[in-house]
Amino acid sequence: MQRLIALDMSAGEQYVSAVLRAWEGGDAVMPLDRRLPSGTMQRLIDVCRPTHVLSDDGVLMKQASGIPVDEDDALVMPTSGTSTRPKGVVLTMDALETSARMASARLSVDRDTDTWLACLPLAHIGGFSVITKALFNGVRLRLLDGFDAGLVENEARRGATLVSLVPTVLGRVDARLFRRIVLGGSMVPDGLPDNVVTTYGMTETGSGCIYDGIPLDGVEMAIRSSNGNVSSCGGGEVMIRGSVLLRCYRDGNVPLLPDGWFPTGDNGWIEGGDEVDTQGPLHVLGRMSEIINTGGEKVAPEQVERVLAAHKSVQEVAVVGKPDPQWGERVVACVVPKDWSDPPTLESLAEMAKSHLAPWAAPKELVLLESMPKTPLLKTARHILKRGMP
Repeated sequence: MQRLIALDMSAGEQYVSAVLRAWEGGDAVMPLDRRLPSGTMQRLIDVCRPTHVLSDDGVLMKQASGIPVDEDDALVMPTSGTSTRPKGVVLTMDALETSARMASARLSVDRDTDTWLACLPLAHIGGFSVITKALFNGVRLRLLDGFDAGLVENEARRGATLVSLVPTVLGRVDARLFRRIVLGGSMVPDGLPDNVVTTYGMTETGSGCIYDGIPLDGVEMAIRSSNGNVSSCGGGEVMIRGSVLLRCYRDGNVPLLPDGWFPTGDNGWIEGGDEVDTQGPLHVLGRMSEIINTGGEKVAPEQVERVLAAHKSVQEVAVVGKPDPQWGERVVACVVPKDWSDPPTLESLAEMAKSHLAPWAAPKELVLLESMPKTPLLKTARHILKRGMP
């Protein structure tokens, strides 16, 4: 029986050793996020059905409802399940190794001089993939049990040259301390340092598979338009194909199309001509499910957020749609002000959106917040913002 071992462990050498032992024994691992409430944690276990749970004290607890994995499976990564029912993404050893090697080639990683630093949650593919990038390429690895700006900078001064971060924390560290910073997540800010590489990907693609808008070698990207046609350029749903993709979900469902394309559910557009060889960068506009339909016009929240983030009085901003009897949905700007004595006005935000985008992209409502709700990976939790609206 090929076991699925859930890792209820803190980050460190013991964690990496547990991963290696499992893989050497032909088993798969399932990282657990120890920051989650016990009820949410149990829900992930119920969905993914590991055969065993391993804790920091070395106790391996067998699970009565667990089911084995297939012979080539190496990782079952739970999705967050914050806004929908969580799923277990099944990735094979070949997919993990291919992803790690292709990423390292793009980053020109040198095993003699480079050291990876893992400081993002290991229970998410962006954090766990730092481990695989190091292990499969024979590169030194250091781990922190969570992000701490001071500790991250200390590790850089001690020799860490490579790190994966998300936009929320990038500004908290001196980016110049690293040779390369791999930046994943939504709403990438403008004016990034030259050593920052932006990535696009998700759990189902085995982590980031498109770097600075260009696919890694062996990965294909395409666009599916509203009429269902798939092409190498234009606007619509982002599609990914390649050996980095998941095998299936834990429930056995395979989300790939017959020709191997994976529909990401993200809205975007690709520059370039009609041939793959002339493809330009991919621009991701956000989740298709989050597109705001206001008066028959489509508004991508992240486009509006990028513009409004430049307002002098805005510390953080998120844009969501709210039901509207006249427009169907209206654009709502949720803002954390830099200074509560001088918050931004709806009028000034609307003018910025109109001048940079289009009249229908202008927010029609402003909500001021003390803080922005976040997911465990420090992304804006839009579902919480929308849930709190009447």
